[in-house]
Amino acid sequence: MFHLLDIIGTMAFAMSGALTAMNKKLDPFGVFIIAFVTAVGGGTLRDVLIGRTPVGWMRDLNYVYVIIVGFFLAIIFRKKFDRLRTSLFLFDTIGLGVFTLIGLEKGINIGLHPVICIAIGTMTACFGGVIRDILCTEIPVIFRKEIYATICILGGIVFFMLKKLNLDNDILYLATSLFIITVRLMAVKFKWYLSPLEQK
Repeated sequence: MFHLLDIIGTMAFAMSGALTAMNKKLDPFGVFIIAFVTAVGGGTLRDVLIGRTPVGWMRDLNYVYVIIVGFFLAIIFRKKFDRLRTSLFLFDTIGLGVFTLIGLEKGINIGLHPVICIAIGTMTACFGGVIRDILCTEIPVIFRKEIYATICILGGIVFFMLKKLNLDNDILYLATSLFIITVRLMAVKFKWYLSPLEQK
């Protein structure tokens, strides 16, 4: 289940990046680069911080293959997406839930404190999107009023609470990712947001 979620998250973020780049009218090479950094940016930062080098996608070419597939799927089916914004949002939301889990698990595996694991999970989920937005000349989502990184933190808390119940790992991963995805969808639907700080 964990490996499957990893593949789904990589594919989702690659497609999210590709759709963003196409929306900005980049050429095919630019679209691929944005898809790539969106998919692996957060994981690369995580691996560097925890001293796991070479980083994940350099160790396992399957990640590169998945990104390439996501890139081509986004191009082939770009006209099938009725609303680009909706498609982009859904792919980004799936990636958010899955990559938070991956970061949490990596931190647990090397014995980090739960608080640090949650920070690592949040970075894994969010920083690919940060790089994507910066390269596409957008203010990163996590710095705007929209609830984004906060959901990853809440997901991490839920993960460790459920973990104390000694649930099967597959159920634990599924429940946590569904929680993050559901809260993200609800936050957008009901317009939950953090009020921006303004200089008076």
